[in-house]
Amino acid sequence: MPERTLAEQIADSLRRDILLGTLAPGALIKERDNSAGRGVSRTPLREAIRILASEGLVILRPSRSPVVANPSQQEITDDLIVMNTLESLGARLACVNVTDEEMDEIDALHEKMLRISDTADAVDYFEVDMRFHRLITAASHNLSLIDTHAAYMARLWRPRFLAASLRRDRARVLQQHGAIVKGLKTRDVALVSAEVESHMRHLVLNITDIYDRKEHPNQKVAPQEEAAT
Repeated sequence: MPERTLAEQIADSLRRDILLGTLAPGALIKERDNSAGRGVSRTPLREAIRILASEGLVILRPSRSPVVANPSQQEITDDLIVMNTLESLGARLACVNVTDEEMDEIDALHEKMLRISDTADAVDYFEVDMRFHRLITAASHNLSLIDTHAAYMARLWRPRFLAASLRRDRARVLQQHGAIVKGLKTRDVALVSAEVESHMRHLVLNITDIYDRKEHPNQKVAPQEEAAT
């Protein structure tokens, strides 16, 4: 694997800060402060910010400091509706087109998620989860779909991270991933479609719940929901 550039390393650090909320939605990313604080020049920092902007996590503004993206709940819901269609189509096509090598890699990622589900860092676990979904879409072998899916994946990166951090839901997610793997192996389009669509419906419900709580912070939280990371 090629060595990561300094800009990519800075982007990794900033991405983690955004996902964990250290850099909150709407927060300014000041070049001078961040470059000095990280002991780097502004050039790799600017490149790192461009990487995050391409992922939808940062908004660039002419002659002003970039800001952490802060999409509305309606924008996120609209994106999720499209993402649901993209992931369902990708999974159906993967049932037909997935190669043995791709199937082995998807299966291996699912097994890794099972192993690390109780111990992994929240960001590390999430990145494995998202790679699982990207690999299934990649196995569709439809380049237009793969490109569009990647764009929506980037726009939904933080909302999906927040949903993935709900430990109350992790067992269901892993069970559904297992059913998707089984369906891909047996080329069962009906099973894969049903599991992916159920998976996405729960994702929409979890993200809606998260954003509703932000608008109504005094709403009582059920005991099992307090275990979210």
